[in-house]
Amino acid sequence: MIQALRNAGHEVLRLKEHLPVESEDTAVMAEAQELDAVLMTLNGDFADIVAFPPSKFKGIVALQIRNRPQLTDVLMQRLTDYLDEHRSADHYKGKLILVGVDRIRVRA
Repeated sequence: MIQALRNAGHEVLRLKEHLPVESEDTAVMAEAQELDAVLMTLNGDFADIVAFPPSKFKGIVALQIRNRPQLTDVLMQRLTDYLDEHRSADHYKGKLILVGVDRIRVRA
C-alpha cells in the first residue's frame, strides 16, 4: 500500500520509523501532529470521533479493509483517486475520512 501511494506521487512517512510499533494510539496521533502529517491508518480505533475528534487534528484517513485483503487493490484505487482529486493538505484538516471498498465518507 505504501509503495502504491508513493508511486502515485504522494509523500508517505511511516510512523514505525519514528515510534515503537507498540506505541499507544495517543502517542501515534501526537507524533503525526508533530510531523504535521495526515494520519492514514488501518487501525479502526482512530475512526472513533469521541476518542479522536477530527477537529483537533491535521486529518485522519481510516482505511476499512476488515480482514478482506483480497479487496486491497480496489480500496487502494479508490484511495489514490480521492487523493489525486484532493491534493491540498487543507482539505484533510479537521476531517475523518473513512475509505471503504464501495465508498468514501467524510466526517468533520
